[in-house]
Amino acid sequence: MIWYENLYIGESIPKKGTKIRRLKRKIDQNACFTNAFIIVLCRYGTNLLEIIPARELCQKAYPKRNLYVVGLAKGYDDALKTAAQIVEDVYQKTGGFQVKRFIMQQQKAGDSS
Repeated sequence: MIWYENLYIGESIPKKGTKIRRLKRKIDQNACFTNAFIIVLCRYGTNLLEIIPARELCQKAYPKRNLYVVGLAKGYDDALKTAAQIVEDVYQKTGGFQVKRFIMQQQKAGDSS
C-alpha cells in the first residue's frame, strides 16, 4: 500500500498526528478494524475512487500491493463524505475530475521539494 502524503481524514477521526500514524501502521500490519474505511484511487475502469472496509485488508489474499490510499474514515457515511470532499477539492483546484492525475501530480511535487 502507498499512502498519499496529504491524506484526507474523515470528520470522525481525531486529527492528532500520532493517532493517524498509529492507525495507518495498524492497517499496514493487517489489524482488523470493524468500522474503518480506506479511500483509494480506483485501480480498474473509469471510476474515480474506491471505498474499501479496512477489515477486508485482513484477508491474506487481498491484493494490497497496488492500493494508493488517499483517504481514511471511520464509518461508511464518513467515508462517503471524505470521498466527496476529495472530488470537490480536485474540481475546485483543476476545474475537472481527473482525481488520479491530480493526486499523482501533487505527490510528485511533494517528492521533488
